[in-house]
Amino acid sequence: MVKYKKFTMPLILILGIILIGLFGKALSAKSAAVKDNRTEVVLWHEMGGPAEKSLEKIVTGFNKSQKKYVVVPKYQGSYDAAIQKILQTHNTNTSPAVFQAFDISAAQMMHSGFITPVQEFIDKDNFDVSKISPVARAFYSNKGKQQSLPFNTSQPVLYYNASLLKKYGITPPPVSPSYDDITRVAKAIYEKSDHKVKGMTVQIYGWLLEQAMANAGVSLTNNNDGHTGFPTKATITNPASKEFFEWIRENQKAGDFMDYGSGAMSGTNQTTGFLNGKVGIYIQSSASMSQLNKKNKNELGITYFPHPNGKKANGVAIGGAALWISNDKPKDVQQGAFEFIKYTLKPEVQAQWQKDTGYLALNKDSQNTSILKSLYKKHPEAKVPSQQLQEAVPNNFNSGILMEGMQKTRQIEQFAMEEIYNGGDIHRALKNADKKIDDNLTTTNRANGRSTK
Repeated sequence: MVKYKKFTMPLILILGIILIGLFGKALSAKSAAVKDNRTEVVLWHEMGGPAEKSLEKIVTGFNKSQKKYVVVPKYQGSYDAAIQKILQTHNTNTSPAVFQAFDISAAQMMHSGFITPVQEFIDKDNFDVSKISPVARAFYSNKGKQQSLPFNTSQPVLYYNASLLKKYGITPPPVSPSYDDITRVAKAIYEKSDHKVKGMTVQIYGWLLEQAMANAGVSLTNNNDGHTGFPTKATITNPASKEFFEWIRENQKAGDFMDYGSGAMSGTNQTTGFLNGKVGIYIQSSASMSQLNKKNKNELGITYFPHPNGKKANGVAIGGAALWISNDKPKDVQQGAFEFIKYTLKPEVQAQWQKDTGYLALNKDSQNTSILKSLYKKHPEAKVPSQQLQEAVPNNFNSGILMEGMQKTRQIEQFAMEEIYNGGDIHRALKNADKKIDDNLTTTNRANGRSTK
């Protein structure tokens, strides 16, 4: 028994020291929290996986950069799920001070009455937004007033297998290609590979149809895509849309087109097909570039989104999301939200964000940072999406669609694309889509007490 007591006493002492240490740390942390009188700014976001870690680095950097505010990031799931939470929690203790909302919810946020336009803070602080991409800003602006500021931003670009083109001696497409330029390369890939590799694919995705119209300088709805009034009528049935689908049909008939179908897995399947050498060309978000550079055994080629033959590209709209400020929080909390938004747009922050995630750096000074210069040296093609964004001059056609109910519109566009891809009449499919979107617009506008004329 004496023998065991010799070991028991030191053990008790050791446990006591550990408990005192832990208790002391807890008291110290609590004391630090009491001393830290910084204003808390809750951020709701939808960045999962590696992008969430990159966002957390930005938050940490902001919190260390000043002593007045502390941003607390909270993941909210998918874009759609987050929007519902934002709308349902407004004016409660659980609502965020600043939140991330995706592009097609812009009109809904603007008209909700739940946000404080960032223009108020821009004017108060004399914040210079001129270096932030004008096309990206235009999407989240209404009647000359900035409603929110863009954060994670992408554009559609065209990817091609540069190694495959070198193997078969095919001249790559120009940086800003026409439909015919891409058809030439797609047919050559298919023929020179003895039909083993399909030339191209275009995903059944409403966003890509909208971008084809934007690049042709036409709108999806009347009132200039909602920029000069509430949309009341769809205008998908137009020559630009027809030319886009006729281009796809030409390649279908030539046998060089691969149809990966529609739905959640279609995008994943086409990327897999591209990486595995099953298809030589595809169109997707510029944010995919990070993934393609990591997993691609072939040299990657990138061009701008293709434009109609014989017509100059008008420029495409952005995708992604913006940061909005809730109006149900005290003014000091709202100011803290704006300070965080300003921080996210700093050149170095944006440059690191692009390198880490593939989203585009929005501050033009980011291009001069060592971060992006190093990236472009290793991957010269990574500069192409940024060039496409910088060259576009904002107008009503490439500044996004300010229309509520865009989720439903995307479904209608998908059904029309499926019908066309399966051999249906192009004009009839587009007319049917217009009618269904018109019906949805009428319902939405009536529900909000607006005129449907």
